[in-house]
Amino acid sequence: MTGTRNRITGLVLGGVAIAMVGAAFAAVPLYRILCQTTGFAGTTRIADAAPEANPFEARTITVDFNANVSPDLAWAFKPKQRRMDVRIGAPALAYYGATNLTGRRIAGTATFNVTPTKVAAYFYKVECFCFSEQVLKPGESADMPVSFFIDPKFVDDPHMKDVKTITLSYTFFRSEGLASARPERGEGPNQI
Repeated sequence: MTGTRNRITGLVLGGVAIAMVGAAFAAVPLYRILCQTTGFAGTTRIADAAPEANPFEARTITVDFNANVSPDLAWAFKPKQRRMDVRIGAPALAYYGATNLTGRRIAGTATFNVTPTKVAAYFYKVECFCFSEQVLKPGESADMPVSFFIDPKFVDDPHMKDVKTITLSYTFFRSEGLASARPERGEGPNQI
């Protein structure tokens, strides 16, 4: 009887351990999906296209642009415009500029958020350089667009009445992805 109980207890504890390991591996993708779906933690949403703007909606909101670079990425990165007034529901286009300050090809990936975080559920990106890895050759500069809109439902949310300014912030990090590992024509393996 005691041996059977010990086996059952062992199987239950083993099952719990396996479930915990599985949950640990699933946590990051599930958290990312939660953030993108709800706007949690300032994560913006993604849309295929901006809605047709209501010609009677004249309210605008100011969008400030911020740029940061991780210390391990030798790039200069800044917004091309510091501030923009955007009509609610209308498509908007902004640009960031990046320059590789090194003598070698480097790939970077941008993370993003908006503040105040409560507006993230209404901030949609249609196209963004942050959706994929960016590669810059030695000394190369690039203009990187972001196409976005503010959901017209923003106007109807009483929690948004106090919001006059939204800050869209990006931070670039060095990427160790496939593009970083692929040498350019004429580059040797030590020049990547």
